[in-house]
Amino acid sequence: MDNEWMAEGNCRSEAPSMFFPSDGVGVDVARRICATCPVKEPCLEYALRNGIDHGVWGGASERERRRIARRRRLERAAAAVGR
Repeated sequence: MDNEWMAEGNCRSEAPSMFFPSDGVGVDVARRICATCPVKEPCLEYALRNGIDHGVWGGASERERRRIARRRRLERAAAAVGR
């Protein structure tokens, strides 16, 4: 798996704990760091593909990633039925 993008993330110069907050304020702080990150999309896809359920990845919280994953599952199921 290609993880070279990780070296380009805005998070590389931040404490890892910034991305594993215990409250909504911490999530907002992490999102601000992610907002301008050049590898935001591959980061989010990495978390979704690997089922990472803790922390902020690609600017998305755990809850947001669960919603994205669920929506994608439903879209795939609908596409399979529509064939």
